[in-house]
Amino acid sequence: MRRGALVLLLVAAMASAQERPRVRDFGLTIGVFPPGPRNAITDVAGVRVGQVTVWEGDSVRTGVTAIWPHEGNPYRERVPAAVVVGNGFGKFVGLSQVEELGELETPILLTCTLCVWRAADAMVAYLLRLPGMAEVRSLNPVVAETNDGFLNDIRARPIRPEHVERALDEAQGGAVAEGAVGAGTGTVAFGWKGGIGTASRRLSTRWGGWTVGVLAQTNFGGNLTIAGVPVGPALGRALFAPDSGSVVLVVATDAPLDARQLRRLAARAFVGLARTGAAMSHGSGDYAIAFSAAPAVRRRLGTSTHPASTVADEALTPLFVAVAEAAEEAILNSLFRATTVRGHRGIVEALPLDRVRALLRAAGRLP
Repeated sequence: MRRGALVLLLVAAMASAQERPRVRDFGLTIGVFPPGPRNAITDVAGVRVGQVTVWEGDSVRTGVTAIWPHEGNPYRERVPAAVVVGNGFGKFVGLSQVEELGELETPILLTCTLCVWRAADAMVAYLLRLPGMAEVRSLNPVVAETNDGFLNDIRARPIRPEHVERALDEAQGGAVAEGAVGAGTGTVAFGWKGGIGTASRRLSTRWGGWTVGVLAQTNFGGNLTIAGVPVGPALGRALFAPDSGSVVLVVATDAPLDARQLRRLAARAFVGLARTGAAMSHGSGDYAIAFSAAPAVRRRLGTSTHPASTVADEALTPLFVAVAEAAEEAILNSLFRATTVRGHRGIVEALPLDRVRALLRAAGRLP
């Protein structure tokens, strides 16, 4: 497919998604802390997101989502990071080094299961071409995935280097496209169309003034629960938990946390996942990766010590609450924004928001 045609398809998909509201536009408030101005992971200063949707013929429905931790080169300015595994049936490239060293040295890529190695190879080639990288002989690409093999011809492994390069090149701050875009193009959640979703929370100065943002790639099962209301069972989709499902939660914050504290923060993202009714089934790869974008805790290349956190453990609780709220809302945004998609093995319908509204009103959750 020509690049121009691919771009038109991406624009069409984004325009279609714009017709469906986000959770807050729907009139629903999740949690107690307010969101940032964009209610997105990009509310954390410096964080950029790039997405490429790969939609070809009748069977390819996939893509790439790239998250840069700051505006510089993360290899030369490494950020503290940590990964928490909820259920490890997944292909998470780069996990062991992040766990061992407690830092991230590349952007984070999300894609489909059988494309992680192609995406990793393409990102390595891209980064090695950057200025100041001529002498680099080791690089730890971080690539996570979910299995979109129902809507996408995953065995074709359709992700190519140009898709990864565009996602990295075109990453920016500001609004983040949600729903059936990027790495969420072919995903399924709770039996309906899943996708990419994002949300953020901003703490008051009383609680440190920090921002926490979450980006979710949703492709898992369970009993969909919205604001405590068992929507899935009411709509006849109870216990829809295909073993091919997974979820990746990317957590960013400007709080100057170290890797140990970020591990604790990442773990609380699963609180938000649980609130949505996730089953975390046998075949699900459930991962949360958290990093701090704060300049004060970055480790510059050539230095051997990691800057210390300036946040006391006793001050973490508001951040824990914030990440749980943001994760829950990001997951719901992925469903609310996603549109019906026909693909490789059939069709997956979008969550019927008119019926959801009626259920939430009857439960007193909406005006």
